[in-house]
Amino acid sequence: MNQGTSFLDDPDDTREAIMRATYVALGKHGYSDLTIQRIGDEFSKSKSLLYHHYDSKDDLLLDFLEFMLTQLEEQLPVYRDSGADDHIQDIVDQTFVFGGSHTSDDFARAILELRTQGAHDDAFRSYFTRSDQFVRKHVAHTIRSGIEQGIFRDVDPQETAALFQLTFVGTMTQRVTSDDDVLEDARAEFERYVRECLLAE
Repeated sequence: MNQGTSFLDDPDDTREAIMRATYVALGKHGYSDLTIQRIGDEFSKSKSLLYHHYDSKDDLLLDFLEFMLTQLEEQLPVYRDSGADDHIQDIVDQTFVFGGSHTSDDFARAILELRTQGAHDDAFRSYFTRSDQFVRKHVAHTIRSGIEQGIFRDVDPQETAALFQLTFVGTMTQRVTSDDDVLEDARAEFERYVRECLLAE
């Protein structure tokens, strides 16, 4: 994923400014301590605009998640001339970097908090279901292309994409909820899987 998030540095319009304020406030306070007032504290325009557009904190956060899904769609690695093998390596890199040096630890933690809301809130559950499906669809397309190019073995694209997507969620969860540093070992094993089970001989 491209790490560029232009709305953080230079929002183009009011909605992007609200999304930036939400991003910053969410990273600072997390889900449970987040309020419209605290988002407003990070908003450069009138706080009344927040109350005009959103009825509640969750209403705003669901719009924020939709906005971030669009960002994800725009920032996923694009194909390079060198083929699907380099593209899949980009995806592996991003799978293990989220919540690391290129992403605020606080923000990664907050996203995980939002994900847990899906355990009892259908609206959040629906969002993360669609987000997961989008990621799997993108990876499955990459796998199919690699098979057609003769770069990948004749694996099941959907099953392989499911492994990638669950690895991403597990990596994010491990990074922000535990001090047990196993991600380096996990990445080494995952890259062995890609090398020995996915790439064609």
